[in-house]
This record gives sequence, C-alpha cells and structure tokens, in this order.
Amino acid sequence: MRASTGIQAPAWLVARPIAHRGLHDRAAGIPENTVAAARAAIAHGFAIECDVQMSADGEAMVFHDAALGRLTGAAEAVSALSAAALGQLAVGGTPERIPTLPRFLAEIGGRVPLVVEVKSRFDGDLALAERVAAVVADYEGPLAVKSFDPRVVAALRGRLPERVPRGIVAESTQDDPAYAALAPSERRSLSDLLHIAESRPDFLSWRVDDLPNAATHLARLLGGLPVMAWTVRTDDQRARAAAHADQMVFEGFVP
Repeated sequence: MRASTGIQAPAWLVARPIAHRGLHDRAAGIPENTVAAARAAIAHGFAIECDVQMSADGEAMVFHDAALGRLTGAAEAVSALSAAALGQLAVGGTPERIPTLPRFLAEIGGRVPLVVEVKSRFDGDLALAERVAAVVADYEGPLAVKSFDPRVVAALRGRLPERVPRGIVAESTQDDPAYAALAPSERRSLSDLLHIAESRPDFLSWRVDDLPNAATHLARLLGGLPVMAWTVRTDDQRARAAAHADQMVFEGFVP
C-alpha cells in the first residue's frame, strides 16, 4: 500500500499488515486476543491489533467483548471480575487464558508493532484509558493506541508519551448497539470526523466496507493522516483497502 504522508504517524504503522486480534485461528486452537495469537503473528512478522477491557479491580485485560460468554462461557461481564479471576478463564475451550495488557506487552517485547484498541461505553469514563497510558508509558517497542471514542483519544494526548500515536476507529454508519445512547448529532460527529479538532488523531482506522468516503479521503489528502482499513477478510475487501487506505487490519487468511 502507498506510503503515508503523515507527519506524526511513524513509518511502521503502514509497513506490515496488522493481524486483527493477533493471528488467531480458533480451529487450530489459537483464540483471538491471546498470547498464542500474538506468538503466531510474531512468527509471521505481522503487526498485532488487540482490544482491552477493564477488570473489576482496574486492570486492562486483552479481550474484545464486554461480556465473557462468547469466548469463555462465563455469564459475567469482564468488568465484574478481578484480573486474577479473569486470568483463570479458558478462552475458546483451549489452554489459553485472558492476558493482562502488561503480560501481553511482555510477550511481544517490541518484536513486532502493537496497536491497542481502548474499548469505551461512550459515557465519559476515562479509567481504562488512564490505566492503558500507565501500562505503556515505559514500553519501548513500536506501539499505537486507538479508540472509537473521541474523548478517549483526546484524553490520551496528554497521558501518552509523544512517541505513541493515537488513532480514531470509525465507521460511516452507527448501527451497532454500542452507539444506542448517542444522540444523532453525536453519531454524525463520529461518521464525519467533526470531532477532529478536539481528538486530533495521528491516524484513522475505518471500516473497510465504508471506503472510500469523504472523511477518510480528506484526512489523507489534506491532513496527511494514514488510514487503516478494518476488518479485511475477502479479496474484494483487500482490493478496496489497497485502493483507499494505507494499511489493512486482516483476519482469516495470511497475506
């Protein structure tokens, strides 16, 4: 994909494809967002994207869903259990356990880049963002942080080292239940990047099926912001990402 003209975003951000939640393959016993998925990505030289949710005792846990059921069978929410209790849960019926972000960083050790997505309920709670900032402060490997929530991205500007780029994750329509509490004006702000003066992201991460669009086109052309396309699973999506983005977040195949 073409090189980015972005000033703040580092070259590594667009250098190698990014494995969505690690190079996971549940059929092969490698669940998403686990140490095994990270090791598989590292073995292929791919950058890694992971998600973090907060435990009941304030730790950043590498896990995508707010609820534990899909991957662990547990009835609780991630936020209802301590980091220690979460770390005992089997993921996807395998020996893999839910890692903390510090454990995940220790495993990667700077061998490949890592992009951390900070989950949000769009309720103004910045506790998870603050914990992530504290955890990554001394990490020396290539790392970026992103979120769907502009308030999280804006808050991280003053909490992260300057070397750590911040990105907005977005899509052009908000049909996911996660957006239910947002007013129409807030949804428009997300889809049209109307918050950009406050969030001031260093890169964008946009749903591949929404490309191309005015927001990403203008951000690349006028702002020099590189665009990641998520989540690329098909040949058509890969072609779309190559034409309209600078990077892809992929799963289900090995580029």
